Amino acid sequence: MLFEPASVLPETIYDDLRASIIAQIEVPGSAMTESAIALRFGVARPTAKTAIERLVAEGLLRRTAHHSARVPALSRDDIVDLYDTRAIIESAAIAALCAGGTIPAEALEAHRALLSSASADEPFATHDIAFHRALVAGQPSARLARMHALLMGEIELCIGQVQANHLLTAVDVAHQHQGILDAVTAGDSARATLLTHAHIVGSRDLLLAHVDSRPPTDGRPNHG
Repeated sequence: MLFEPASVLPETIYDDLRASIIAQIEVPGSAMTESAIALRFGVARPTAKTAIERLVAEGLLRRTAHHSARVPALSRDDIVDLYDTRAIIESAAIAALCAGGTIPAEALEAHRALLSSASADEPFATHDIAFHRALVAGQPSARLARMHALLMGEIELCIGQVQANHLLTAVDVAHQHQGILDAVTAGDSARATLLTHAHIVGSRDLLLAHVDSRPPTDGRPNHG
């Protein structure tokens, strides 16, 4: 029987794999088998399976019948759909926050961490993701938060690509977030939603331009 170190729990494996996927260390198309993950972390296969299944449920991995879980390779159409749907949900969430004129504490904490990353020229994806999750979770509609959570795994894949390909910097993202925060604090719903939409669509367009610039691997255009 394999002895599992007390510190190596499904949560630990999940956190490590999630960070690797977002950072593009585990590139799109990479397989994650239970046996390989169990060996990598020195745990039993059921422990590895628990972590993998959580990532599958969140959209950071995909599994088809009789196949290993893999990091999704998002098509151009996937990216458009994800970002456009995200813009609708997050704009609605920001409008709801503006009614109260307050910022969730978790969003402020994520923004402070992002500012620290910007000053040190460090990666931004983790703090960017935490910021947006916190904003939507902090508005009053539980249903809106659930819809956002369903998207966020795949959105995190996109944010990881933006970071890995240097399409935005931590300074860029922090500046855009600050504008949104200032508008919410002022209760200016029109400006806050406009800036939120511009922030999301701007990231989408940068990622699409990058996707379109890559040579197709099968001789066809990159349209999914």
